[in-house]
Amino acid sequence: MCLLCDLKSSASPNQADGSRWSSRRAFMLAGAAAAASTSLPASAQVDVGKASSLRKLVPAEELEAAASQQYVQVMQEAQGKQVLLPTSHPQVQRLQTIARRIIPHTPAWNPRASEWKWAVNLIQSDQVNAFCMPGGKIAFYTGILDKLQLTDDETAMIMGHEMAHALREHARERVAKSGATNLGLRLGAQLLGLGDLGDLAAGMGAQLLTLRFSREDESEADLVGLELAARAAYQPRASVSLWQKMSTVGGGAGIGFLSTHPSGPNRIRQLEANLPKVQGLYEAAKRS
Repeated sequence: MCLLCDLKSSASPNQADGSRWSSRRAFMLAGAAAAASTSLPASAQVDVGKASSLRKLVPAEELEAAASQQYVQVMQEAQGKQVLLPTSHPQVQRLQTIARRIIPHTPAWNPRASEWKWAVNLIQSDQVNAFCMPGGKIAFYTGILDKLQLTDDETAMIMGHEMAHALREHARERVAKSGATNLGLRLGAQLLGLGDLGDLAAGMGAQLLTLRFSREDESEADLVGLELAARAAYQPRASVSLWQKMSTVGGGAGIGFLSTHPSGPNRIRQLEANLPKVQGLYEAAKRS
C-alpha cells in the first residue's frame, strides 16, 4: 500500500506550519514493508557481516527524527525554488513504483524499517546524486536519471544501495565516530541527561547531508542493495552496467554521487563476484 501523507508529525512546529508541500508531494509508503513476499528465502545471500556496535551510542529514534526534520527542510527549499517535481510527473511515478517493490524486503535487514514512514521525492537538478536518510527518506535528482540514461533496473540498484546505507545504519555509526567534534560532545552530554535535545537533533540533521561513508560502508551498501533489488525482481547485472556508466562520467562537474560513492574496477569486480549469489532470488521473484 502506498499513501500520500503529511510529514508534519515529524517536523518541528515552525517547519510544520510551512510544510504544505508534504501533503501534496511526499510519497509515503507506510505499511508497505509489512507486505514482504514469503516466496523467497528469508536468509541473506550476500555476506556483509554484522553491523557495527558503535551505532548503539546514538539513539536511533533521535537520529531518524533529525533526518526527518532535515528532509522536510530540503523539500521545502526545493519547492520554494519550484524544482520539487509533483507526484504526477512520470519520473516520480517511476521512482515510486521501484520503491514499492523494494520496501517490502527491507525489514529483513533492519526490523525498524517496518515502522519507517518511507518517502520518495524527485528534485529537478543537474546534480548526479541521490540519497536515503535514516528513517527511509529518499530523494533523487533528475541529473542522475537523465545524464546516465538509467534503466529501471539500474535505478533500482541506486535506490537499493541508498536504502542499504539507512538499513545498515551507516550514518548512525558515522555520527558515533565523530565523538571528538562539537556534535559528539553535545551527544555525550545528551546521553548523560544534559544539553538540549532540540539542538542535538538539529546538529545531527545538518551533519547527515555531509557525511562521507567509509569504503566498507560502500561495499556493504553495494551488496545489500544488490540483494534488495534482486528480491524485487530487478536484474542483478544492472549493478555492473550502472557502475560502468558511472565510470564514464567520473571527473565531470556536478557528480555529487561520485564524490561520496567513487567508482572503480574493484567495485565492479565485487559486484560481478556476487551476481551468482542473488541470481536465483531474481529468477524466483520474476516467476512470482
